Amino acid sequence: MFNRPIFISLSPNVQKDDFWLAFRLIFMPWKWKKGQEIKKLEEKFKNYLGVNNAFSFNSGRSTFMAILKSLELGEGREVLLQGFTCNAAVNPVIWSGLKPIFVDIEKGTLNMSPADLERKITSNSRVVVAQHTFGFPAKIEEILAICQKYNLILIEDCAHSLGAEYRHKKIGTFGKAAFFSFGRDKIISSVYGGMAVTNDAFLAEKIGKNRKDYKYPSYYWVLQQLLHPVLIKILVMPFYNFFGFGKIILVGLQKLRIISKAMTKSEKQGIMPKYFPKRMPNGLAILALRQLSKIEKFNEHRRKISETYRQGLRESSFYLLEPEGIERKNVYMRFPILSEHNESDEILKYFRKQNIFLDDGWRKSPIVPMGTNTDKINYFKGSCPIAEDISQRIVNLPTHINISLEKAEGIKKLLKNF
Repeated sequence: MFNRPIFISLSPNVQKDDFWLAFRLIFMPWKWKKGQEIKKLEEKFKNYLGVNNAFSFNSGRSTFMAILKSLELGEGREVLLQGFTCNAAVNPVIWSGLKPIFVDIEKGTLNMSPADLERKITSNSRVVVAQHTFGFPAKIEEILAICQKYNLILIEDCAHSLGAEYRHKKIGTFGKAAFFSFGRDKIISSVYGGMAVTNDAFLAEKIGKNRKDYKYPSYYWVLQQLLHPVLIKILVMPFYNFFGFGKIILVGLQKLRIISKAMTKSEKQGIMPKYFPKRMPNGLAILALRQLSKIEKFNEHRRKISETYRQGLRESSFYLLEPEGIERKNVYMRFPILSEHNESDEILKYFRKQNIFLDDGWRKSPIVPMGTNTDKINYFKGSCPIAEDISQRIVNLPTHINISLEKAEGIKKLLKNF
Protein backbone atom coordinates (compact mmCIF):
# COMPACT_ATOMS: atom_id res chain seq x y z
CA MET A 1 0.00 0.00 0.00
CA PHE A 2 1.26 3.48 -0.91
CA ASN A 3 1.78 5.66 2.16
CA ARG A 4 0.65 8.83 0.43
CA PRO A 5 -2.51 8.82 -1.68
CA ILE A 6 -2.10 8.98 -5.45
CA PHE A 7 -4.71 10.79 -7.54
CA ILE A 8 -5.41 11.00 -11.23
CA SER A 9 -7.37 14.25 -10.83
CA LEU A 10 -7.66 16.82 -7.98
CA SER A 11 -5.34 19.45 -9.52
CA PRO A 12 -2.59 16.93 -10.34
CA ASN A 13 -0.24 19.42 -12.05
CA VAL A 14 0.21 21.63 -8.99
CA GLN A 15 3.82 21.91 -7.86
CA LYS A 16 5.25 23.99 -5.02
CA ASP A 17 5.67 27.10 -7.16
CA ASP A 18 2.06 26.83 -8.41
CA PHE A 19 0.79 26.38 -4.85
CA TRP A 20 2.57 29.47 -3.55
CA LEU A 21 1.59 31.51 -6.60
CA ALA A 22 -2.10 30.74 -6.00
CA PHE A 23 -1.68 31.39 -2.26
CA ARG A 24 -0.15 34.83 -2.86
CA LEU A 25 -2.82 35.76 -5.41
CA ILE A 26 -5.56 35.14 -2.83
CA PHE A 27 -4.35 38.28 -1.07
CA MET A 28 -4.09 40.39 -4.26
CA PRO A 29 -7.69 40.97 -5.40
CA TRP A 30 -6.61 43.92 -7.56
CA LYS A 31 -5.01 41.33 -9.89
CA TRP A 32 -8.01 39.04 -10.13
CA LYS A 33 -10.06 40.47 -13.02
CA LYS A 34 -8.27 42.80 -15.42
CA GLY A 35 -4.54 42.83 -16.06
CA GLN A 36 -1.67 42.54 -18.52
CA GLU A 37 -1.18 38.82 -17.97
CA ILE A 38 -4.26 37.99 -20.07
CA LYS A 39 -2.64 39.42 -23.18
CA LYS A 40 0.72 37.88 -22.26
CA LEU A 41 -0.91 34.46 -22.02
CA GLU A 42 -2.57 34.87 -25.41
CA GLU A 43 0.71 35.96 -27.02
CA LYS A 44 2.70 33.13 -25.46
CA PHE A 45 0.05 30.59 -26.45
CA LYS A 46 -0.08 31.94 -30.00
CA ASN A 47 3.69 31.67 -30.34
CA TYR A 48 3.77 28.16 -28.88
CA LEU A 49 1.23 26.84 -31.39
CA GLY A 50 2.40 28.99 -34.29
CA VAL A 51 -1.04 30.46 -35.01
CA ASN A 52 -2.14 33.97 -35.93
CA ASN A 53 -4.89 34.50 -33.37
CA ALA A 54 -5.60 33.34 -29.80
CA PHE A 55 -8.47 34.43 -27.53
CA SER A 56 -8.72 33.45 -23.86
CA PHE A 57 -11.93 32.68 -21.95
CA ASN A 58 -12.79 31.44 -18.46
CA SER A 59 -13.30 27.83 -19.60
CA GLY A 60 -13.15 25.48 -22.54
CA ARG A 61 -16.95 25.60 -22.62
CA SER A 62 -17.00 29.39 -22.97
CA THR A 63 -14.31 29.09 -25.64
CA PHE A 64 -16.26 26.57 -27.72
CA MET A 65 -19.43 28.66 -27.42
CA ALA A 66 -17.58 31.75 -28.66
CA ILE A 67 -16.36 29.86 -31.74
CA LEU A 68 -19.82 28.48 -32.53
CA LYS A 69 -21.46 31.89 -32.09
CA SER A 70 -18.90 33.50 -34.38
CA LEU A 71 -19.54 30.93 -37.13
CA GLU A 72 -23.20 32.04 -37.35
CA LEU A 73 -24.41 28.61 -38.39
CA GLY A 74 -28.15 29.02 -38.01
CA GLU A 75 -30.58 27.50 -35.52
CA GLY A 76 -30.83 23.70 -35.47
CA ARG A 77 -27.85 22.94 -37.71
CA GLU A 78 -25.98 19.72 -36.97
CA VAL A 79 -22.60 19.49 -35.26
CA LEU A 80 -20.97 16.07 -35.53
CA LEU A 81 -18.82 15.03 -32.58
CA GLN A 82 -17.67 11.74 -31.21
CA GLY A 83 -19.21 9.40 -28.69
CA PHE A 84 -16.97 8.84 -25.66
CA THR A 85 -16.74 12.51 -24.89
CA CYS A 86 -17.49 14.82 -21.99
CA ASN A 87 -20.79 16.67 -21.79
CA ALA A 88 -18.64 19.83 -21.52
CA ALA A 89 -18.01 19.35 -25.25
CA VAL A 90 -21.69 18.69 -26.01
CA ASN A 91 -23.50 21.29 -23.91
CA PRO A 92 -22.00 24.30 -25.76
CA VAL A 93 -23.52 22.89 -28.96
CA ILE A 94 -26.97 22.74 -27.33
CA TRP A 95 -26.56 26.11 -25.60
CA SER A 96 -25.75 27.59 -29.02
CA GLY A 97 -29.06 26.35 -30.47
CA LEU A 98 -27.42 23.59 -32.52
CA LYS A 99 -27.99 19.85 -32.72
CA PRO A 100 -25.28 17.35 -31.69
CA ILE A 101 -24.90 14.19 -33.78
CA PHE A 102 -22.67 11.47 -32.32
CA VAL A 103 -20.06 9.57 -34.31
CA ASP A 104 -18.53 6.31 -33.09
CA ILE A 105 -14.84 5.97 -32.24
CA GLU A 106 -11.94 3.69 -33.09
CA LYS A 107 -10.57 1.37 -30.43
CA GLY A 108 -6.90 2.14 -31.10
CA THR A 109 -7.02 5.87 -30.34
CA LEU A 110 -10.45 6.46 -28.72
CA ASN A 111 -11.00 9.11 -31.39
CA MET A 112 -13.59 9.69 -34.11
CA SER A 113 -13.98 7.01 -36.77
CA PRO A 114 -13.68 8.64 -40.22
CA ALA A 115 -15.81 5.85 -41.69
CA ASP A 116 -18.68 6.39 -39.23
CA LEU A 117 -18.35 10.15 -39.65
CA GLU A 118 -19.01 9.89 -43.37
CA ARG A 119 -22.04 7.64 -42.73
CA LYS A 120 -23.65 10.19 -40.40
CA ILE A 121 -23.31 13.34 -42.50
CA THR A 122 -26.65 14.79 -43.67
CA SER A 123 -27.75 17.82 -45.66
CA ASN A 124 -28.20 19.63 -42.32
CA SER A 125 -24.60 19.00 -41.14
CA ARG A 126 -22.39 22.07 -40.79
CA VAL A 127 -19.53 21.34 -38.33
CA VAL A 128 -17.29 18.42 -37.41
CA VAL A 129 -15.56 18.49 -34.01
CA ALA A 130 -12.44 16.31 -33.96
CA GLN A 131 -11.49 15.39 -30.40
CA HIS A 132 -7.94 14.28 -29.58
CA THR A 133 -8.76 12.07 -26.60
CA PHE A 134 -6.26 11.98 -23.73
CA GLY A 135 -3.63 13.55 -25.99
CA PHE A 136 -3.79 10.86 -28.72
CA PRO A 137 -4.16 12.72 -32.06
CA ALA A 138 -7.15 11.75 -34.16
CA LYS A 139 -6.85 10.79 -37.82
CA ILE A 140 -7.04 14.47 -38.51
CA GLU A 141 -6.02 14.49 -42.18
CA GLU A 142 -8.68 11.87 -43.05
CA ILE A 143 -11.29 13.84 -41.11
CA LEU A 144 -10.20 17.07 -42.79
CA ALA A 145 -10.51 15.46 -46.24
CA ILE A 146 -14.08 14.38 -45.41
CA CYS A 147 -14.90 17.91 -44.26
CA GLN A 148 -13.56 19.33 -47.52
CA LYS A 149 -15.49 16.75 -49.54
CA TYR A 150 -18.82 17.71 -47.90
CA ASN A 151 -18.06 21.41 -47.36
CA LEU A 152 -18.09 21.12 -43.56
CA ILE A 153 -16.24 23.25 -41.00
CA LEU A 154 -13.61 21.43 -38.93
CA ILE A 155 -13.12 22.45 -35.30
CA GLU A 156 -10.53 20.67 -33.18
CA ASP A 157 -11.30 19.82 -29.56
CA CYS A 158 -7.83 20.06 -28.02
CA ALA A 159 -8.89 20.06 -24.37
CA HIS A 160 -6.64 17.01 -23.76
CA SER A 161 -3.91 17.57 -26.31
CA LEU A 162 -1.87 20.75 -25.91
CA GLY A 163 1.56 19.96 -27.37
CA ALA A 164 0.53 16.86 -29.34
CA GLU A 165 1.56 16.65 -33.01
CA TYR A 166 0.45 14.96 -36.22
CA ARG A 167 3.15 14.67 -38.89
CA HIS A 168 5.29 17.26 -37.07
CA LYS A 169 2.45 19.79 -37.03
CA LYS A 170 0.86 20.90 -33.76
CA ILE A 171 -2.62 19.62 -33.01
CA GLY A 172 -5.00 22.58 -33.07
CA THR A 173 -3.69 23.98 -36.36
CA PHE A 174 -5.54 21.75 -38.85
CA GLY A 175 -9.11 23.06 -38.60
CA LYS A 176 -10.78 26.39 -39.13
CA ALA A 177 -10.57 26.84 -35.36
CA ALA A 178 -9.61 24.91 -32.22
CA PHE A 179 -10.33 25.20 -28.54
CA PHE A 180 -8.22 24.24 -25.52
CA SER A 181 -9.01 23.79 -21.84
CA PHE A 182 -6.94 24.72 -18.79
CA GLY A 183 -9.22 22.81 -16.43
CA ARG A 184 -7.92 21.42 -13.16
CA ASP A 185 -6.74 18.09 -14.61
CA LYS A 186 -5.75 19.11 -18.14
CA ILE A 187 -2.30 19.33 -19.80
CA ILE A 188 -1.77 22.71 -18.14
CA SER A 189 -4.08 23.80 -15.34
CA SER A 190 -5.42 27.07 -14.00
CA VAL A 191 -8.46 25.36 -12.40
CA TYR A 192 -10.69 26.93 -15.06
CA GLY A 193 -9.75 28.56 -18.35
CA GLY A 194 -9.59 28.04 -22.08
CA MET A 195 -8.25 29.35 -25.38
CA ALA A 196 -9.66 29.63 -28.89
CA VAL A 197 -7.23 29.72 -31.81
CA THR A 198 -7.67 30.29 -35.53
CA ASN A 199 -5.69 31.31 -38.60
CA ASP A 200 -8.86 32.53 -40.31
CA ALA A 201 -8.79 36.34 -40.21
CA PHE A 202 -12.57 36.76 -40.70
CA LEU A 203 -13.41 34.28 -37.93
CA ALA A 204 -10.82 35.87 -35.62
CA GLU A 205 -12.45 39.26 -36.13
CA LYS A 206 -15.84 37.77 -35.22
CA ILE A 207 -14.53 36.02 -32.09
CA GLY A 208 -12.78 39.17 -30.92
CA LYS A 209 -15.89 41.25 -31.52
CA ASN A 210 -18.16 38.80 -29.70
CA ARG A 211 -15.79 38.53 -26.75
CA LYS A 212 -16.15 42.26 -26.12
CA ASP A 213 -19.73 41.52 -25.06
CA TYR A 214 -18.57 38.98 -22.45
CA LYS A 215 -17.99 40.08 -18.87
CA TYR A 216 -15.33 38.92 -16.43
CA PRO A 217 -16.44 36.37 -13.83
CA SER A 218 -17.25 37.73 -10.37
CA TYR A 219 -14.58 38.28 -7.72
CA TYR A 220 -16.18 35.50 -5.71
CA TRP A 221 -15.87 33.03 -8.60
CA VAL A 222 -12.19 33.92 -9.14
CA LEU A 223 -11.53 33.47 -5.41
CA GLN A 224 -13.09 29.99 -5.53
CA GLN A 225 -10.63 28.98 -8.25
CA LEU A 226 -7.59 30.45 -6.47
CA LEU A 227 -8.54 28.63 -3.28
CA HIS A 228 -8.86 25.31 -5.09
CA PRO A 229 -5.18 24.28 -5.47
CA VAL A 230 -4.36 25.61 -2.00
CA LEU A 231 -7.14 23.84 -0.07
CA ILE A 232 -6.85 20.62 -2.07
CA LYS A 233 -3.14 20.47 -1.25
CA ILE A 234 -3.34 21.23 2.48
CA LEU A 235 -6.77 19.95 3.56
CA VAL A 236 -8.03 17.32 1.13
CA MET A 237 -5.16 15.24 -0.23
CA PRO A 238 -3.28 14.55 3.05
CA PHE A 239 -6.43 13.16 4.74
CA TYR A 240 -8.18 11.56 1.77
CA ASN A 241 -7.66 8.00 2.93
CA PHE A 242 -7.84 8.75 6.66
CA PHE A 243 -11.27 7.17 7.27
CA GLY A 244 -12.49 9.13 4.25
CA PHE A 245 -11.92 12.42 6.10
CA GLY A 246 -10.32 14.16 3.13
CA LYS A 247 -13.25 13.28 0.90
CA ILE A 248 -15.66 14.64 3.51
CA ILE A 249 -13.66 17.89 3.57
CA LEU A 250 -13.77 18.08 -0.24
CA VAL A 251 -17.54 17.61 -0.39
CA GLY A 252 -17.99 20.11 2.44
CA LEU A 253 -15.86 22.75 0.70
CA GLN A 254 -17.88 22.29 -2.49
CA LYS A 255 -21.27 22.35 -0.74
CA LEU A 256 -20.30 25.50 1.14
CA ARG A 257 -19.18 26.92 -2.24
CA ILE A 258 -15.73 27.71 -0.90
CA ILE A 259 -14.31 25.94 -3.96
CA SER A 260 -16.15 25.09 -7.16
CA LYS A 261 -16.94 21.76 -8.77
CA ALA A 262 -15.48 20.89 -12.17
CA MET A 263 -19.06 20.37 -13.33
CA THR A 264 -22.39 21.23 -11.76
CA LYS A 265 -25.41 18.92 -11.43
CA SER A 266 -27.33 21.25 -13.71
CA GLU A 267 -24.81 20.74 -16.50
CA LYS A 268 -25.53 17.01 -16.39
CA GLN A 269 -29.10 18.01 -17.28
CA GLY A 270 -27.96 20.30 -20.09
CA ILE A 271 -28.49 23.55 -18.14
CA MET A 272 -25.88 26.31 -18.52
CA PRO A 273 -24.42 27.81 -15.31
CA LYS A 274 -24.49 31.59 -15.04
CA TYR A 275 -20.67 31.84 -15.08
CA PHE A 276 -20.53 30.79 -18.77
CA PRO A 277 -19.61 32.29 -21.15
CA LYS A 278 -17.12 34.73 -19.61
CA ARG A 279 -13.70 36.22 -20.27
CA MET A 280 -10.49 34.83 -18.80
CA PRO A 281 -9.78 36.65 -15.52
CA ASN A 282 -6.26 37.95 -14.97
CA GLY A 283 -5.75 35.91 -11.79
CA LEU A 284 -6.21 32.62 -13.64
CA ALA A 285 -4.14 33.88 -16.58
CA ILE A 286 -1.25 34.28 -14.11
CA LEU A 287 -1.62 30.63 -13.07
CA ALA A 288 -1.87 29.48 -16.70
CA LEU A 289 1.24 31.43 -17.69
CA ARG A 290 3.26 29.67 -15.00
CA GLN A 291 1.99 26.29 -16.18
CA LEU A 292 2.57 27.07 -19.86
CA SER A 293 6.22 27.84 -19.09
CA LYS A 294 6.54 24.20 -17.91
CA ILE A 295 4.65 22.48 -20.70
CA GLU A 296 7.62 20.79 -22.38
CA LYS A 297 8.77 19.39 -19.04
CA PHE A 298 5.23 18.23 -18.26
CA ASN A 299 4.74 16.47 -21.61
CA GLU A 300 8.16 14.84 -21.66
CA HIS A 301 7.45 13.49 -18.17
CA ARG A 302 4.09 12.13 -19.35
CA ARG A 303 5.82 10.29 -22.19
CA LYS A 304 8.37 8.70 -19.83
CA ILE A 305 5.66 7.55 -17.42
CA SER A 306 3.56 6.21 -20.30
CA GLU A 307 6.50 4.26 -21.70
CA THR A 308 7.00 2.70 -18.26
CA TYR A 309 3.38 1.52 -18.29
CA ARG A 310 3.55 0.37 -21.91
CA GLN A 311 6.69 -1.71 -21.47
CA GLY A 312 5.45 -3.25 -18.24
CA LEU A 313 1.96 -4.11 -19.51
CA ARG A 314 2.89 -5.21 -23.02
CA GLU A 315 2.46 -8.90 -22.16
CA SER A 316 -0.54 -8.42 -19.87
CA SER A 317 -4.20 -9.10 -20.66
CA PHE A 318 -4.94 -5.36 -20.89
CA TYR A 319 -5.46 -3.75 -24.29
CA LEU A 320 -3.11 -0.80 -24.85
CA LEU A 321 -3.82 2.03 -27.28
CA GLU A 322 -1.69 2.61 -30.35
CA PRO A 323 1.81 3.89 -29.44
CA GLU A 324 3.50 6.97 -30.86
CA GLY A 325 4.94 6.65 -34.32
CA ILE A 326 6.20 8.66 -37.24
CA GLU A 327 2.76 10.20 -37.78
CA ARG A 328 1.69 10.93 -34.20
CA LYS A 329 3.33 12.47 -31.16
CA ASN A 330 1.10 11.82 -28.17
CA VAL A 331 1.07 13.85 -24.96
CA TYR A 332 -0.71 11.28 -22.74
CA MET A 333 -2.91 13.38 -20.50
CA ARG A 334 -3.87 9.92 -19.27
CA PHE A 335 -2.57 6.44 -20.09
CA PRO A 336 -5.75 4.50 -20.93
CA ILE A 337 -5.94 0.72 -20.71
CA LEU A 338 -8.91 -1.51 -21.55
CA SER A 339 -9.77 -4.48 -19.35
CA GLU A 340 -10.65 -7.76 -21.01
CA HIS A 341 -13.77 -8.64 -19.03
CA ASN A 342 -15.53 -5.35 -18.10
CA GLU A 343 -13.84 -5.38 -14.71
CA SER A 344 -13.06 -1.67 -14.36
CA ASP A 345 -15.11 -1.40 -11.14
CA GLU A 346 -13.10 -4.19 -9.52
CA ILE A 347 -9.80 -2.64 -10.66
CA LEU A 348 -10.67 0.76 -9.18
CA LYS A 349 -11.77 -0.87 -5.92
CA TYR A 350 -8.53 -2.88 -5.82
CA PHE A 351 -6.47 0.29 -6.29
CA ARG A 352 -8.42 2.26 -3.68
CA LYS A 353 -7.31 -0.31 -1.12
CA GLN A 354 -3.73 0.55 -2.10
CA ASN A 355 -4.38 4.30 -1.56
CA ILE A 356 -4.55 4.98 -5.32
CA PHE A 357 -7.61 6.81 -6.68
CA LEU A 358 -8.05 6.32 -10.42
CA ASP A 359 -11.70 7.24 -10.99
CA ASP A 360 -11.51 10.41 -13.09
CA GLY A 361 -15.09 10.23 -14.36
CA TRP A 362 -14.16 9.04 -17.87
CA ARG A 363 -16.05 5.74 -17.66
CA LYS A 364 -19.39 3.89 -17.51
CA SER A 365 -21.06 6.06 -20.16
CA PRO A 366 -20.32 7.14 -23.76
CA ILE A 367 -21.04 10.70 -22.55
CA VAL A 368 -19.20 11.38 -19.33
CA PRO A 369 -19.37 11.99 -16.46
CA MET A 370 -21.70 9.26 -15.28
CA GLY A 371 -25.10 10.71 -14.45
CA THR A 372 -25.28 12.86 -17.57
CA ASN A 373 -28.83 12.84 -18.92
CA THR A 374 -28.11 11.49 -22.41
CA ASP A 375 -31.70 12.18 -23.54
CA LYS A 376 -31.12 15.91 -22.96
CA ILE A 377 -28.10 15.94 -25.25
CA ASN A 378 -29.54 13.88 -28.12
CA TYR A 379 -27.52 10.70 -27.52
CA PHE A 380 -29.36 7.49 -28.39
CA LYS A 381 -28.25 4.16 -26.98
CA GLY A 382 -26.68 1.99 -29.67
CA SER A 383 -25.64 4.89 -31.90
CA CYS A 384 -21.95 4.51 -30.91
CA PRO A 385 -21.48 0.83 -29.93
CA ILE A 386 -17.66 0.94 -29.72
CA ALA A 387 -17.79 4.02 -27.47
CA GLU A 388 -20.39 2.30 -25.27
CA ASP A 389 -18.26 -0.84 -24.97
CA ILE A 390 -15.03 1.01 -24.21
CA SER A 391 -16.69 3.16 -21.55
CA GLN A 392 -17.38 -0.04 -19.59
CA ARG A 393 -13.81 -1.35 -19.85
CA ILE A 394 -11.54 1.67 -19.57
CA VAL A 395 -9.21 2.46 -16.70
CA ASN A 396 -6.99 5.55 -16.87
CA LEU A 397 -3.55 5.60 -15.28
CA PRO A 398 -1.97 8.85 -14.03
CA THR A 399 0.88 10.43 -15.98
CA HIS A 400 1.09 13.91 -14.41
CA ILE A 401 4.22 15.60 -13.07
CA ASN A 402 3.61 14.41 -9.49
CA ILE A 403 3.76 10.73 -10.52
CA SER A 404 7.37 9.60 -10.23
CA LEU A 405 8.84 6.71 -12.23
CA GLU A 406 8.99 4.76 -8.96
CA LYS A 407 5.26 5.28 -8.40
CA ALA A 408 4.52 4.31 -12.00
CA GLU A 409 6.49 1.08 -11.49
CA GLY A 410 4.41 0.37 -8.39
CA ILE A 411 1.14 0.96 -10.24
CA LYS A 412 2.31 -1.27 -13.08
CA LYS A 413 3.19 -4.11 -10.69
CA LEU A 414 -0.18 -3.86 -8.97
CA LEU A 415 -1.95 -4.13 -12.32
CA LYS A 416 0.08 -7.20 -13.32
CA ASN A 417 -0.85 -8.82 -10.00
CA PHE A 418 -4.55 -8.00 -10.32
